[in-house]
Amino acid sequence: MTATERSAHMRHVEHGFGPVWDARSRVLVMGSMPSPKSREAAFYYMHRFNRFWPVMAAIFGDDSCLPPGGSARTCATWPSTADGLADLVAARRAFALRHHLALWDVIASCDITGASDASIRNAVPNDVPSIVRGSGVTHVFTTGQKAAQLYRRLVAPMMASAGLDGVAMTALPSTSPANAGMSLDRLIEAYRPIAELAAGRPVTGR
Repeated sequence: MTATERSAHMRHVEHGFGPVWDARSRVLVMGSMPSPKSREAAFYYMHRFNRFWPVMAAIFGDDSCLPPGGSARTCATWPSTADGLADLVAARRAFALRHHLALWDVIASCDITGASDASIRNAVPNDVPSIVRGSGVTHVFTTGQKAAQLYRRLVAPMMASAGLDGVAMTALPSTSPANAGMSLDRLIEAYRPIAELAAGRPVTGR
């Protein structure tokens, strides 16, 4: 696709749904911008082949965030009805809160082509300090290179201005199916510190 064609397919999008968090959240996991499938479902990592939720199931030892009959290493039948999808979203929201995870994205709005992070332009950040101040979040993890890049450029200065620059950020590999070179086992190992910190345990051996 040429630059002109990419420009023709670019559209302005708003995030469209809010963060998942409460006062007990200890870890904030941030992507760049929801994919079209996630915006359609109004929840995080909702492309059926995105490996984020299988990774979460593995590191927390809890399959409740997966479709019925699924596990971290086996494919389950994706919900075929709106009610089934709503039930999965509710289960994933409850999972995140139960395990002290906050979920959000770096960007509140941007111009983007499809789900291509590389195409993101004119990004406006979310007010990340607002939920860090209201919770127990002590660490931020970004999923994918673009999320990390945008966090450093747009959010880190906001955190510093709010006196929250002591909250560290760790960049993790993308769980997107586009990152096919990263195996599930490697993703699980990379993401394991999330479970340790969410449980209030120090991360050791790294």
